[in-house]
Amino acid sequence: SKTPQVRLIFPSEELGLPGRGCCLVLGFMYKEKYRRMTEGQASSFTQQPQDQVVIAGQPVTLLCAIPEYNGIVLWIKDGLALGVGRDLSSYPRYLVVGDHLSGEHHLKILRADLQDDAVYECQAIQAAIRSRPARLTVLVPPDDPVIMGGPIISLRAGDPLNLTCHADNAKPAASIIWMRRGEVINGATYSKTLLRDGKRESIMSTLFIAPSDIENGESIVCRATNKAIPSGKETSVTIDIQHPPLVNLSVEPQPVLEDNTVKFHCSAKANPAVTQYRWAKKGQVIKEASGDFYETIVDHTFFFEPVSCEVTNALGSTNISRTVDVYFGPRMATEPQSLLVDLGSDAVFNCAWTGNPSLTIVWMKRGSGVVLSNENKLTLKSVRQEDAGKYVCRAVVPRVGAGEREVTLTVNGPPIISSTQTQHALHGQKGQIKCFIRSTPPPDRIAWSWKENVLESGTSGRYTVETVSTDEGVISTLTISNIVRADFQTIYNCTAWNSFGSDTEIIRLKEQGTEMKSGAGIQAESVPMAVIIGVAVGAGVAFLVLMATIVAFCCARSQRSNSGGRQGVLSKGTCS
Repeated sequence: SKTPQVRLIFPSEELGLPGRGCCLVLGFMYKEKYRRMTEGQASSFTQQPQDQVVIAGQPVTLLCAIPEYNGIVLWIKDGLALGVGRDLSSYPRYLVVGDHLSGEHHLKILRADLQDDAVYECQAIQAAIRSRPARLTVLVPPDDPVIMGGPIISLRAGDPLNLTCHADNAKPAASIIWMRRGEVINGATYSKTLLRDGKRESIMSTLFIAPSDIENGESIVCRATNKAIPSGKETSVTIDIQHPPLVNLSVEPQPVLEDNTVKFHCSAKANPAVTQYRWAKKGQVIKEASGDFYETIVDHTFFFEPVSCEVTNALGSTNISRTVDVYFGPRMATEPQSLLVDLGSDAVFNCAWTGNPSLTIVWMKRGSGVVLSNENKLTLKSVRQEDAGKYVCRAVVPRVGAGEREVTLTVNGPPIISSTQTQHALHGQKGQIKCFIRSTPPPDRIAWSWKENVLESGTSGRYTVETVSTDEGVISTLTISNIVRADFQTIYNCTAWNSFGSDTEIIRLKEQGTEMKSGAGIQAESVPMAVIIGVAVGAGVAFLVLMATIVAFCCARSQRSNSGGRQGVLSKGTCS
């Protein structure tokens, strides 16, 4: 009979073998196939490789069992034979395992690699059968995630935070979540990049955090996960918020009496660290102070002029200042000025003091206990000439001290003469009559007049006029030589004039010693004329009342006598 022709179904290129080896295998396969066809026998798989998923680095086994088959078994990867039979020496990580006599030809991959991600078949050459294709999927965990700029992210206070985290070389692509204090932070954006091998991917995530939601020193976590590492990999950064110095300036003790010691403490929080302290008072640098403490003896100026501490770091400077609550007695702030005003005008004095604690101001006229004002300002309305004088502005700081200033009020007006109206001299001796004149402005003219005589200055006969100016006013003196009796009977007139008017005083000259001769005489001379007239009038009225009383008494007796005559008694008296 004629031998049948058998065509093998495995071309050499499908087996992945070189040409010569392929011919040997094909010849053998042809012979074995012919033997089985003639004997009516057929082989089949009891175990075939299945789709599997493996994590890179882990072992995996693809099953293949063909009982009662003793021929060559090939493992095909993506259409290429790995080797002949159990010899896979070209692939050190690959082994064919199982009981060969029982037809077990399992493919074991010791440490799965991304290169192993492929489609596998188990083929029985002589039996001309192949297994179902099995997909081996190799999962690759991502590289450790990296937050750009970490592990410490520094930013200036008030700036937003932008974080970028990437996880590379993963299959499938990793998922990234951001966490803070154990809670997921939402709002991140993502982008993926497929690598050149067409299998792995890299992912990048960007997170924006507003300034108000950032705390210094807190930790932000980036966690990357995929199927190869469900628990994930994570990294974190610490937020370092940098800011210029935050400064607090304290002073101890307070309050404090003037001329005592105080200590200034300038405490600062800064990131980065403080590089310099600078002290000043009223803008003037205090060279002897350099650290965060400054100790000094204070006076009243520290109450008004602040001490400042300027702290500097790499980001800038912060300046803070404070005054000291210094207790001190009154100090003049506005010096009061003496005033010259016209009669009838207002006079306004200003007097300002400083002191601590609060002070009390009192205005008084010198020599008077009357308080005129408790304000800085003293106003005298429509001044009179008697308002002229010294005024005192006094300030008192309780339990600390007091101070005062004196000013003079001068009132422009007519002269005022304030001489004694009766002056004395000795008969036959030289005598003087003095006229004291207060006048602002000073008098333009002073004149003495008596009888028909008028003398302003110089000498005329027995009379001489001299004028002397003093701090209190002007004294004009009329000197009379060899006084005679007639001089004691003369009325002397002192008159002064200035641009505002005039004043006159009448002065009498009495002989010295005559007032001691008779007490009654002295009393009579000293009694004013009005009193004498009053006494005379009173005496007259009393006399008239007495006479009326006598007349009434006589009339009453006459009436009683007439009544008795009608009864037989004669009356001899009458009332006329």
